[in-house]
Amino acid sequence: MKLQFLQTLAMVMRHGSFAEAAKEVNLTPSAVSLQMRQLEDWFGQPLFDRSARQVRPTPFAGEVAATMAHTLDALEALRRRRQAEVSGRVRLGTVESVQVTLLPQALKTLQQQAPALQYQLLRSLSSNLLDDVKANRLDAAVLVRPQAGGSSRLAWFPLVRENFVLIAPPDARKGTPAEVMRRYAWIRFDRATTGGHIAAQYVNKVAPRLRCAFDLPGTEPIAAMVSAGLGVSVVPALRQELLDAYPLQQIALGRHAPVRHIAMVCRPADADSPRTRVLLEAFRKAAEERYRNNPHTRPQPATGAKP
Repeated sequence: MKLQFLQTLAMVMRHGSFAEAAKEVNLTPSAVSLQMRQLEDWFGQPLFDRSARQVRPTPFAGEVAATMAHTLDALEALRRRRQAEVSGRVRLGTVESVQVTLLPQALKTLQQQAPALQYQLLRSLSSNLLDDVKANRLDAAVLVRPQAGGSSRLAWFPLVRENFVLIAPPDARKGTPAEVMRRYAWIRFDRATTGGHIAAQYVNKVAPRLRCAFDLPGTEPIAAMVSAGLGVSVVPALRQELLDAYPLQQIALGRHAPVRHIAMVCRPADADSPRTRVLLEAFRKAAEERYRNNPHTRPQPATGAKP
């Protein structure tokens, strides 16, 4: 019986369905179902009532989940006792947005918990960072996960889910996102980035043939242009520092807002190394502290690596 199966069970209990749990642990619903069957075989009794249209956890499944939570907490405490002994050099890549959001707090945590660890930092586009991890030029990267899910031959750790928003000049008249967009030129988030590609797909669907004024590679210059009244843009939810610096309207896009996922990725052989684990925990802590109360961006629960 694998610890991974118990982590999957925790996600099933949290979300109430195999399909939703599968999204969290980067498996197919059938793979989640197979893991639950194997757990039932191991325990010798059912964890789910499958007689109805939707599977329901049995009381025994609740007991297993509760027992597992205490065990995992204890294992985590044991692992933390070893973190201060982690040493060596980590080649870490990040996208630009992570450098000013998660990276500073993560490095601060690492200085306290793994002071002997050293870093070689690289900033680049998500696609370039992914290639560098595959080619062993980087040990790990924190980037925007590709829409198709990214290479299944790598280990992925979700960190943050970001909703996209519409940003408009401060004096823009109210209306639906499509109505507001049609009143202005479109300041396009550079489509060479994963986020820019996601934003362009949404705009082309909601407001076809919208006039593009120009492309910009980052959210800060876009925010400055929008604040000056030069147009509107669809971007990942802006961090508070930009909202304070540039007067503008940030408009939610509703239930069908596009999203992007920030994740840490490494090669499977490195997924359980002490350096990777301490690095991952530092970024998870940074995500939790920064986005705990953010309505547009939320930290993702720990689900383990999925090579």
